Amino acid sequence: MNKNYFLLFIFICQSFVFSAQSGKQKKADRLYENFAYTKAIDVYRELLEKEYNKDYNQRKLADSYLQLRDPERAVALYAEVVQQPEISPEYYYKYAQVLRGVREYEESRNWLQKYQQEGKNLNLVKNHLNEDEINIFPGLETFRVLPVQFNSGFSDFGAYENKGVIYFTSARAKGAKNPKIYDWNGEPFLDVYTSSKSDTVQSLSGDVNSIRHEGPLVISEDGKTMYFTRNNYINNKNGKKDKDNVNHLKIYKASLVDGNWTNIHELPFNNNNYSVGHPALSKDGKMLYFASEAPGGFGGSDLYKVNIENDIFGTPENLGPHINTAGNEVFPFASEDAKLYFSSDGHKGFGMLDIFVIDLESQKNLYNLGEPVNSNLDDFSFSVSSEETSEGFIASNRPGGQGGDDIYKMKMLAPLMLKGTVTDSINGKPIAKATIRLMDENSNQIAFLETDSLGFYQKEIRRDFMYPIEAKHIKYDQKSGTVNSFNMDEQTELIYDIELSPINDVEYLAEINKIYFDFDRHNIRADAAAELDKLVNLMKHEYPGLVIEIGSHTDFRGSIEYNRKLADRRALSTYNYLISKGISPKRIVTYKGYGELEPDVDCDTCSEKQHQLNRRSIFNVVRME
Repeated sequence: MNKNYFLLFIFICQSFVFSAQSGKQKKADRLYENFAYTKAIDVYRELLEKEYNKDYNQRKLADSYLQLRDPERAVALYAEVVQQPEISPEYYYKYAQVLRGVREYEESRNWLQKYQQEGKNLNLVKNHLNEDEINIFPGLETFRVLPVQFNSGFSDFGAYENKGVIYFTSARAKGAKNPKIYDWNGEPFLDVYTSSKSDTVQSLSGDVNSIRHEGPLVISEDGKTMYFTRNNYINNKNGKKDKDNVNHLKIYKASLVDGNWTNIHELPFNNNNYSVGHPALSKDGKMLYFASEAPGGFGGSDLYKVNIENDIFGTPENLGPHINTAGNEVFPFASEDAKLYFSSDGHKGFGMLDIFVIDLESQKNLYNLGEPVNSNLDDFSFSVSSEETSEGFIASNRPGGQGGDDIYKMKMLAPLMLKGTVTDSINGKPIAKATIRLMDENSNQIAFLETDSLGFYQKEIRRDFMYPIEAKHIKYDQKSGTVNSFNMDEQTELIYDIELSPINDVEYLAEINKIYFDFDRHNIRADAAAELDKLVNLMKHEYPGLVIEIGSHTDFRGSIEYNRKLADRRALSTYNYLISKGISPKRIVTYKGYGELEPDVDCDTCSEKQHQLNRRSIFNVVRME
């Protein structure tokens, strides 16, 4: 073949390949623009394998995974994207999002700071850059979450129980032969299903389900009215789309007639140009909460409320900046105790969407529900049964599920009642006014208690913790230990009794004053006898196994030898008094005089008062059984 013909042949082949890749690029972008992310991913990956338009296609592939809430696949791509020359700071924020989704919290903060340095939407990152710890719900309840039996291999979420029936949203397309597929994630369109206690699943009866998306929903207290989310579709027709050809979400109302949900009506505050969805009702049915992307809000999606009076809806009102952020707030739920639960990616949390709670009346003290309710991925659609407020549901795309999103049954365990009795380790008697300090894992005091006259104490504590505990009393040695509240799901109380050992100080235990003697005398004075009677009572009634020794002393007047003998006589007098009161000689192992060798007050020129302080008998514990 002529060389020129050969070069022409190579050029034609390269042009053909370039044209083919260019066509695929247009196809991938068209799919992305039409929200067909699962299909777009396949084409973007193919283009990247061919090293075609690499930087651009890396961005689009990463963005596609982010839209599908898949940070595991997106994070490595964004790590390369943020290194591209002149990359938009918006990708710093996206990278920080997916880093949170894989628990790389410190690295996420670094990229949020870079985003902040570029002066971009500071409100979007201020909560996540807050140096404070995540504000975890301080209630002592403990949450348990387990997947339900009626999950499928498709997305399942929005579980809500009313009068023993569980309503939920699913893409399982149960019973459909050729279900309509949602290009966004490649799954069938969402419908509402019901499940009984036996986990039998049925499609919701009536006219709620259509060829478009339905769910989530809420039902009135009397069980006769349902508010549900659906694409703009009514009377078997698609509603008007916005300028970007998007069919937005709306809230519809249905009535229960002869066991079927029918009489579908659109709520008056819906709009063709932005989404309104995720309805939630107050217990009295007079306030409807919902999520919307309405203009004038604080971020992507905000929470709103609207009054319902005689089936007439008022003007929707934004719930304000304490609840709403520059991020997204979605899936509200109003509980019977006037608390609002919702999901947000704008408040500081563990990952992407986390579930938060706030008191509706005060709108203060917004809390993250913490783990295990929240994870590093999306956690949403919190609900509590109206019949059994200690049970409810959440949904999450955390690892270990069957589909993209799965429903988890949530059980709220009441706090444990920690209770116990503080007793004397020798005689087993209760110790009144002993102090109990309970600490957290960082040794910060969380409770300070005092035992009653029976030595009893109690305090509600959280499950699944190791609590350092410390017990003290002025007459006893301090004792420390650990309260273990793990593996107590079937228990309502935790008994933790404490024994304290008496201090080795007889005078302190018996609360006796000093046993003093007159100058150059060894007889037991009346005041000394009263104090010795306290010691007799201690040895007879409190500690019948107490064994002591007696030591007696003098002042400095007189010779050393004379004082030693005087001290011996004082020790003997003390010993004889105790024996006369019924104390066994075996319980006094020694009684010895020390003369002036161990003064209480060491003085060169002693006053009479100082001399008196040195003329004494003292007691030491030999053993206590």
